[in-house]
Amino acid sequence: MSEELRWLSTRELAKKIATKEISAREALSDHLERIDAINPAINAVVTRDDEAAAARADAADQAVAKGEPIGPLHGVPMTHKDTHDTAGLRTTWGSPIMADRVPDTDSLSISRLKAAGVNTTGKTNVPEFAAGSHTFNPVFGTTLNPYDTSKSASGSSGGVGAVLASGIQASGDGSDTGGSLRSPASFNNVVGFRPSNGRIPHTLPGNPFAWLAQSGFMARTVSDVALTMSATAGPQRGGPRSIDEPGNVFDLPEFGLGTDIEPDLNGVKIGFSPDLNGLLPLESEVHEIVADTANVFSSLGAGVLDTIPDLGDADEVFNVRRALDFVHSWGPLLEEHPDQIKDSVVWNIEMGLRLTGAEVVSADRARARLHGEVERFFGEHDLLVVTTCQVLPFDAGIEYPTEINGVGLENYLDWMRALCLISATGCPAISVPAGFSQSGLPVGVQLVAKPGADVDLLRMAHAFEAVTQFHRRRPQLSASIP
Repeated sequence: MSEELRWLSTRELAKKIATKEISAREALSDHLERIDAINPAINAVVTRDDEAAAARADAADQAVAKGEPIGPLHGVPMTHKDTHDTAGLRTTWGSPIMADRVPDTDSLSISRLKAAGVNTTGKTNVPEFAAGSHTFNPVFGTTLNPYDTSKSASGSSGGVGAVLASGIQASGDGSDTGGSLRSPASFNNVVGFRPSNGRIPHTLPGNPFAWLAQSGFMARTVSDVALTMSATAGPQRGGPRSIDEPGNVFDLPEFGLGTDIEPDLNGVKIGFSPDLNGLLPLESEVHEIVADTANVFSSLGAGVLDTIPDLGDADEVFNVRRALDFVHSWGPLLEEHPDQIKDSVVWNIEMGLRLTGAEVVSADRARARLHGEVERFFGEHDLLVVTTCQVLPFDAGIEYPTEINGVGLENYLDWMRALCLISATGCPAISVPAGFSQSGLPVGVQLVAKPGADVDLLRMAHAFEAVTQFHRRRPQLSASIP
């Protein structure tokens, strides 16, 4: 039973629970046993709620037995990212300042997952204040990569990526400012989707007008990303930037179980460049693997062109907006606890505090120009394809890479610039598995569509996944642990 359940998709597991083929209690037991077996090796799950989860599983089984209405994720066990508030279960952001914080309410994505039937079982590890794409913090330590436990699982949704890759669960929630869903997807050979602003709206008590950070999902398949989005996307009162479409727009036939729709990208026009025409330094193996995906897209009928948008304004837009968001979120904590925040977070907050009015206005003007360029490009193309990460999974003992192919990097954000630039555009983006290095480390490719074209983006990513099947390769760690 355990090996069978371990690699089911979320769709498959939810269907088996709904049809009484397995019970929610059995699904939970396997999930917890897998955490017991594998978490000591990867340190991905940092908070557990076993007793309450067992009670919820029993209630889920009773509901099925009585024929009561159930949600699309009924009884599915799931850990959540430790930046998403979970009522009654601690949410620490990996910070000593908030190590004992227990919120009273759920964040929007968590409340919608629970409404769909998810059984919350615990929390997954994050970098301190979710800053940086390497998951380590002074509260819980470092999360390791299931494909090589000497390597980083990336971040900030690194704990999520590691539990998916290691067979603990098939889908998980996360968030993405500078690549925090896409980067760990690449490092862990899973899918990571950053939706358009407003798909999962920003609401109070946070900043309802935020746009750079987005809640989204990771999964082992594009189909499961679509399933979780269908359960959580949609407008929300108090969310002024809500997209006025329900989550069921993600319920497409090709994402369902047992479909035989042939993958097809005929007529799709793709702007393709692994390194954005030399803008990004890339490790050679990463460049080679991503470059090879052009043949896949061509074989699916797409027109692959070497044209890309001008992203010259994206650095300024991203850096200024991120710095201001850090001041908004963490500025007061820096005043109260200046010695309990890691240097890179302090650096980003202080950058925001130093910004002048002229610099903020300049960034707004740059964003307007960038928006115009995005509209121009996607008026002629359906998709932009670029690398997800510029490097292979790196040594877990360092904070971040300081050079790529001899090119020095100035700060903790520079090594993930391929992701930050896309975040600045406001476009939905997804990382899907693209292959492996000679040493067996995963590499992802990043697909980008115009704002609002989330469903079309998932459809195109699904076609790529269907013919490549890289997502089916599992880490050897799964074979060495019962």
